[in-house]
Amino acid sequence: MPKQKILIVEDAPDIAGLLQVFFTSQGYEALVASRGGQAVEMSRREMPDIVLLDIMLPDMNGYTVCQELRSNRRTREIPIIFLTARGEKEDIIHGLQLGADDYIVKPFDLQVLQARVNNRLQHAALLSSKDPTTGLPGSQAIEEELRRVLNRHDWALAYIGLEHFEPFSQAYGFVAGDNALRFVARLLVEAVDDLGGPDDFVGHGIGSDFVLTTSPDRVRPVCERLMHDFDERIGTLYDYRDRKQGFLLLQDSAGNEVRVPLMYLVIGVIDGSRRRFSDIRELSEAAARVRQQARSEKGTGSRIALD
Repeated sequence: MPKQKILIVEDAPDIAGLLQVFFTSQGYEALVASRGGQAVEMSRREMPDIVLLDIMLPDMNGYTVCQELRSNRRTREIPIIFLTARGEKEDIIHGLQLGADDYIVKPFDLQVLQARVNNRLQHAALLSSKDPTTGLPGSQAIEEELRRVLNRHDWALAYIGLEHFEPFSQAYGFVAGDNALRFVARLLVEAVDDLGGPDDFVGHGIGSDFVLTTSPDRVRPVCERLMHDFDERIGTLYDYRDRKQGFLLLQDSAGNEVRVPLMYLVIGVIDGSRRRFSDIRELSEAAARVRQQARSEKGTGSRIALD
């Protein structure tokens, strides 16, 4: 199970360092951002489990950071605790009205802060449907998203699969398998952040399946960026021998040696502006069929098929 991730947004190096050392010692992965814009970008790419947010920052104030996170579909559910020297009643009310989950005034007690962080994380876990490996919304959230887009006319769905994931996990172990899933999740989030929109949805379904909903004009550029980055960097997950030869040498159930290609992505795209679906089952089956078309194409590397 990955460590829970805390993003500390603080421009004072002594306070940021203190918090990072303390939460790291308590078993968290503690990240630091010293500027508001950096905090927004890191939140979208790293998907922290909670954000500790100062108000007085060099480039934008913490209130604006909070608004930015709450306005993006991928970050709006991240718990936010303001941790600031601004302790006037009006400041506290304003922070809570913007959607912060808690407000702590400096100076603070580390044990009290940890207790509040734990409370927020536990509460978020009860409400969350995130996949525990990648931190992306899971199967339940994907179903809700598909029901939502069926009522619109300006959407596109990308159904993304990671080919040869099971042999890779068998050869390298489950830890490497989890790292491969997180690798795909990170590249997908990066592509959406750079080329997508704030309402785009990214989810991790069963096994090595991922889902993206976006607009029809953005779906192909995002997917092409994802495939390019994946094919360029997938070798980093393999050892030197396998990377150099371009395949794994494994044994089948009969003891025969077989070659298994390096992992690649297969993507099926449905343009919801061109056809209507009666329910999410019909949509899912259509996406699976289109992805199968991509899978059957000859060649090496990741591939895509459009409905």
